[in-house]
Amino acid sequence: RAQRVLPGGVNSPVRAFKAVGGHPVFIREARGPYLYGADGAEYVDYVGSWGPMILGHAEPAVIQSIARTAALGTSYGAPTEGEVKFAETLIDAVPSMEMVRCVSSGTEAVMGALRVARGFTGRDLIVKMEGGFHGGADYLLVKAGSGLATLGVPDSAGIPLDVAKVTLTMPYNDLAAATTLFQEHGPRIAAIIVEPVAGNMGCVPPEPGYLEGLKTIAQQHGALLVFDEVMTGFRVAYGGAQARFGVTPDITTLAKVIGGGMPLGAYGARREIMSKIAPVGPVYQAGTLSGNPVAVQAGLTTLEKLRRPGVYEQLEQAGARLEKAFEEGAKKYDVALTVQRVGSMLTPFFTGGPVRSWDEASRCDTAAFGRFHQALIAQQIYWPPSQFEAGFISTTHDEVTFQRLERALDSAFKNV
Repeated sequence: RAQRVLPGGVNSPVRAFKAVGGHPVFIREARGPYLYGADGAEYVDYVGSWGPMILGHAEPAVIQSIARTAALGTSYGAPTEGEVKFAETLIDAVPSMEMVRCVSSGTEAVMGALRVARGFTGRDLIVKMEGGFHGGADYLLVKAGSGLATLGVPDSAGIPLDVAKVTLTMPYNDLAAATTLFQEHGPRIAAIIVEPVAGNMGCVPPEPGYLEGLKTIAQQHGALLVFDEVMTGFRVAYGGAQARFGVTPDITTLAKVIGGGMPLGAYGARREIMSKIAPVGPVYQAGTLSGNPVAVQAGLTTLEKLRRPGVYEQLEQAGARLEKAFEEGAKKYDVALTVQRVGSMLTPFFTGGPVRSWDEASRCDTAAFGRFHQALIAQQIYWPPSQFEAGFISTTHDEVTFQRLERALDSAFKNV
């Protein structure tokens, strides 16, 4: 039925994996660390809606805040105090932000951030990393990771060549390539956009000094450094990757965790940059549902929960346990595997050495990963269906869920 009315039967390509039975798992409901399929099967979820569900599904306080706010109206198209409190909360947490603009998705946040970067600098070119995915804007679907990489499509059809020309690409974790690129194009480059921890070629941490080096190069050439923290924001630390690594970008984009499972994104920067945005500046950006009151309240409640002492220590310990379980399972059955993790996001790469870039990620044994993933799904472990995605842990994962994964890993590695 889905395939008759939806392209591929899905509303996002990476969901279209061929699980046991030849089709993806359709979900009826979710609670805590569990998903419940349309057939009634219970899955331990390590996808977490691709990152947002850091507190688990249907977290009671979040659901209650959504219900209370929705009862007052679901959308006003007018300012609310909630938006102001939400912006104040983000600014208090994220080092780079002095002002914030709320939007409805990560894609929209990135589009707004790069538009204001161009408006602020008066330049046209954007630099991104090979394998970096920053949403669905035409000029960013160039050597993109995530679903495009999984499908084997290097770029999307339907994008004019002239649009793609405004985007330059370079390898992640390669400062020499960045230096060379800026030597050639520096005066025309408005911004570098980078995931401070790459998550759409799998979890690839920055090499020591890499983020600092990008900042220096951008400053030397009058360009802006944009951290795409849609995935890492409030995931790898309360203030995001920039707080964890101590590197402050010029502009930051956020989504996923900040919405508590609702459609919500934001971008922010120092006041000088954000003052270029309409209605106070010449850079136009608007959205009917931007700062939606229900989404904002879900986000506020989530961030309040994440401020509690010990939350990120708990997530760090859980991540370390999963990392060890993957490594021990692979070693037991002599499977070439490299596990890379930052906090509660991690990827098991089916390769024998570290992965530092898209070029290295693309050499992984994707056929082995496919067999591995099918074995996990058959044992009701819901793991991301792509070698080039990260798995996520929530605060609701407990001893029972970890033991279920560890038992499933033993069988999965045995059958790889």
